[in-house]
Amino acid sequence: MFFEQIFEEKLAQYAYVIGCQRNGQAIVVDPMRDIERYEKLATKHGLKIVAVAETHIHADYLSGVREFAEKGAKVYVSDEGDADWKYEYIINSDYDYQLLKDGDEFNIGNIKFTTVYSPGHTPEHVSYLVTDGASTDQPMGILSGDFVFVGDVGRPDLLETAAGQAGAMEGSAKVMYKSLEKFKALPEYLQLWPGHGAGSACGKALGAVPKSTVGYEQKFNQSIASAINEKSFVDFILDGQPEPPLYFARMKRDNKLGPRVLGELPKPKYMPISEIVDATSGDDAVVIDTRNRTEYMSGHLKGSILAIMNKTFNTIAGSYVTDEQDIYLIIDESKVDEAVVDLIRIGLDNIKGFATPADLINSGVELESTETVNFDQVDELLQKGGYTLLDVRKKTEYDEGHGEGALNIAHTRLLDRMDEVPTDQPVIVHCKSGARASAASSLLERKGHTVYYVDDLVEPWLERTNRLVQA
Repeated sequence: MFFEQIFEEKLAQYAYVIGCQRNGQAIVVDPMRDIERYEKLATKHGLKIVAVAETHIHADYLSGVREFAEKGAKVYVSDEGDADWKYEYIINSDYDYQLLKDGDEFNIGNIKFTTVYSPGHTPEHVSYLVTDGASTDQPMGILSGDFVFVGDVGRPDLLETAAGQAGAMEGSAKVMYKSLEKFKALPEYLQLWPGHGAGSACGKALGAVPKSTVGYEQKFNQSIASAINEKSFVDFILDGQPEPPLYFARMKRDNKLGPRVLGELPKPKYMPISEIVDATSGDDAVVIDTRNRTEYMSGHLKGSILAIMNKTFNTIAGSYVTDEQDIYLIIDESKVDEAVVDLIRIGLDNIKGFATPADLINSGVELESTETVNFDQVDELLQKGGYTLLDVRKKTEYDEGHGEGALNIAHTRLLDRMDEVPTDQPVIVHCKSGARASAASSLLERKGHTVYYVDDLVEPWLERTNRLVQA
C-alpha cells in the first residue's frame, strides 16, 4: 500500500494520497483545489488517481473534489446528516459518485475503506477506517478528518459562529460527545491520521505532531479526557474557541453548492502602478499589499489592504476581501505564483494584476502613510479624549485584560462588524504585538476611518496600568 500525507502549512491542512501498488490505482482524501500537486505525486510513484473522498463539507478551504470529478475520478462523500448538509452539486449530477452512510465500504484495489459516521464538528462528518487487504482483514488506521485531531477534537461551534445557524453549538457539542463514545471503542492500535495540525482554526489546541494513535488520543487528548459526562465535555469544548475567520461561511456555502471549476490557475499580468490605481478606484476592486508592516505604514496606495506574505496571508485576504472583488497585488515577482495558489484555495479567483514593491516606491504616485504610535503615546491620546480604542485580539485574550473602555472586535471578524466602530473620532488600533492590528488598520483606513496604529507589545502596558488579569 502506498500512503502519503501532504501538509499545507498556511492552512495547517492534511490531505492523503493512498494507492494500491498492485493495480496502480490511488485515491485522494480531503484534497485542496489545486489538484496538480496530488497528480504529480501519484505519477511519480506510478499511480493513477481514480477516486477522491472527503470527510465533510469544509469551512477553511475550497475542496478539490469537483476538480477531480471533472476529470472522471469517482467521488465518495457523506450522505449522512440532515437535508441542509448535503453535497448539492454532486447529488443527481453526471459525475461518477457514491454517497456513503455509516458502515458503507468501498475499495481501491486491495485497500478497503469503511465509513464511520462521526458527527459533531459538522452534521454530515464521516471518517474512514483503512484496511490493507493485501496483508490483513483488519483496519490499520483511521482518516479522522476534523473529528479527532492530535491533541484536540473538531470544534462543534462553527455551524453557529461561522455558518450563522443560531443556537446550534450546544447541540453540536452534545452530538460530538456521542461520537467520541464510539471513538473510545475503537482498537487502540489504530493509527490516527487527522485533517489538520497546529495552526488550524478548526480547533483550539491542535498538536503539531502529524499523526497519532487512537489509544494515545484516548489517554492524553485533553478534549477527549473532558468527556467524563456530557455536561463537562460541552462546557470544556465550547469554552475559549477563537472567532472563526470571516471567509469560513463562504467556504461552507461553496463546498456545499459546488466550487467553481478552476481548471488552470489565474495568471495575473504585470501592470504599471498607475494602471492599478485606475483599476481599483471603486469598491469592486482592491489592492493587496504583501510587504512588511513597517514598509506599508510608511507609504501605501490609498484603500489598499495589508496582507503580509506569511502564514497569515490566507486568513487576512479571506477575511478582508470578497469573492466578487477584482484583486491586484503589490508583491515580489517571485512570490506571485504562491499568492495565486493561496488565494484560489479560499475562493478568491479574480486576480487580475500585480506590481512590485520597487514599482510602487518609484512610481511617483502619491502614497498615504499611517500614523504609528507606541503605548506611551496611546496613554497621551486617551488622556486627551475623543479617541476609540479598538482591541483586535481574540475575545479570550481581551477577557484576560484590556484597556479601559476598549472595543473588542477580533481582526478576522472586523469587516462584518465595521458598523460597530464609531466614525466620528479617530481609532487607536492594537493587538498583542502589532501584527494583527496592522492588517486591521489597513481595513479601517479603506473604510474611511482615521487610524492610529499601535506597533507595540500590549502586555507590559496592561501590567503597568494594572489591567492584566492574573490567572
